Amino acid sequence: MAKAPDFDRAVDLFLQHLKVERGLAANTIEAYSRDLARLGRFLPEKAVDRISATTTEMLTDYLLQLVEEGLGARSRARAMVAIRGLFRFLVADRYVELDPSETLDSPRIGRALPVVLGTEEVDRLLSAPDITTPRGLRDSAMLAVLYATGVRVSELCNMQLREVNLERGYVRVTGKGNKQRLVPFGELAANRIQRYVEDARPGFAKGRDDLPALFLGNRQKPLTRQGFWKLLGKYARGAGIARAISPHKLRHSFATHLLERGADLRAVQAMLGHADITTTQIYTQVSRARMLEVYRQHHPRA
Repeated sequence: MAKAPDFDRAVDLFLQHLKVERGLAANTIEAYSRDLARLGRFLPEKAVDRISATTTEMLTDYLLQLVEEGLGARSRARAMVAIRGLFRFLVADRYVELDPSETLDSPRIGRALPVVLGTEEVDRLLSAPDITTPRGLRDSAMLAVLYATGVRVSELCNMQLREVNLERGYVRVTGKGNKQRLVPFGELAANRIQRYVEDARPGFAKGRDDLPALFLGNRQKPLTRQGFWKLLGKYARGAGIARAISPHKLRHSFATHLLERGADLRAVQAMLGHADITTTQIYTQVSRARMLEVYRQHHPRA
């Protein structure tokens, strides 16, 4: 078994295979390249650094994000073909041992139900950071904001300090296509943001007051999406959550939990920033599936 390459190297090897050994047309290879580059921007750092770390759940989350982005069925199917082709090539040439795309079901890409966390799991996750440290205060605020607002991880990392209104409890989010929306948050998120801004952010800013980003990492720069994904995994393990977790799962959980508590579908659509309400409606299916599961588990005559 050869050493697993990083993502970019793996894609280069695959594209060279398509060109030299399979003789595919240049425009077809370019389409594969675009689709796989998009996947690379989504994957967490560990999978980018070593492609054998890619899991089926990561790929499922990616395909669900394509649904959220409104990508058409044909485009999603093409993305699936590129993903499967890449990993089949890597397995065949013994760069990786297992194919994480093998169990993905192509015909159900658009109808796959998101995986969500239970409320107890969310509570444990939100309590995981050590809030006696500056990093813990920052991470605690980020987790609370992510679950309280359902924003995408890129929107979380790009959030601006001036866009947060703690007094009224909302944040102005800049989403896809530079479209802006107002998303409310509750008392828990407000308190954690305020404590982070007052007690921890000045240390990350190192005395500078001209830094626009709300959540700062090293070198006075915004924390990256992949950096946050890595932190989330650490806190999930610390909270005793055995299954794989991603920022998108908290987004799914936010929407599902709101609908389970009677929130209006149109309101959830606006908060998530979905252009089409049919994208939001997938969460009503999750709610029905979860309620049926609870019924079967606890009803004495089920």
